[in-house]
Amino acid sequence: MTPPTQPDRHTDVGAYALGVLDAADADRFERHLAGCDRCAAELEELMGLSPMLAEFRQTAPTPETVTARPGPGVLNGLLDEVAATRRGRARRRLYLVAAAAVLIVGGPIATAALTGGGHQGAPAPAPAPLASAVRAQYAAGEQATAVDPVTKVSAGVSLAAKPWGTQVVLRLAGVKGPLTCDLVAVGKDGSRQTVTTWAVPEGGYGIKGATGKWNSEPLFATGGAAFDRGEIVRFEIRTLDGRRLAGVNV
Repeated sequence: MTPPTQPDRHTDVGAYALGVLDAADADRFERHLAGCDRCAAELEELMGLSPMLAEFRQTAPTPETVTARPGPGVLNGLLDEVAATRRGRARRRLYLVAAAAVLIVGGPIATAALTGGGHQGAPAPAPAPLASAVRAQYAAGEQATAVDPVTKVSAGVSLAAKPWGTQVVLRLAGVKGPLTCDLVAVGKDGSRQTVTTWAVPEGGYGIKGATGKWNSEPLFATGGAAFDRGEIVRFEIRTLDGRRLAGVNV
């Protein structure tokens, strides 16, 4: 008897980034992500879409000028549906409605970014304009940095106030994998909001004097918090099993 075919977790990157996997599939994909350099690289690039997709809705052309764009009624209905879904998925705070609008308007360019074209079995090449845009966002924002005295992990955050809350870009170095981590914003009242999650492959990120399997480049990850900028007092970087990697006061 032929055993049942296992699902190809490589194809779940886009769905995971958009937050449309159910809880069981999301948990399975996160376990796969911890040991898959290919998916970790693709997800890192997709995380850079989050704030840009959210901002798209503020600056998108009107329905009269773009025939392929959904009307305001459809968009607002999707917003309501996504808002309800987000309340039960705090770890995946991505802007699904804006993503849908960009896919409809952007066509092949946006689709290629989300599906990760490339040779079968090899990591998709990183889209250079997107990577450059993430670094530019980091450089342009209000920055704060810290090095944890115990883990020696170096973390920096760059903040920019937006109509929907605060855009956050994380720069992380000196961290070895495999790990699955999240960035959490902490408010003045002690409330917490997950900004983004990511996986660190075995080679790590930003390893000083890196040789062999080690990666000398830092990780840049982007996300957003519903907090106003003035409400945030610090950020915490932790593994999903609760181990603290670094903290940054802002």
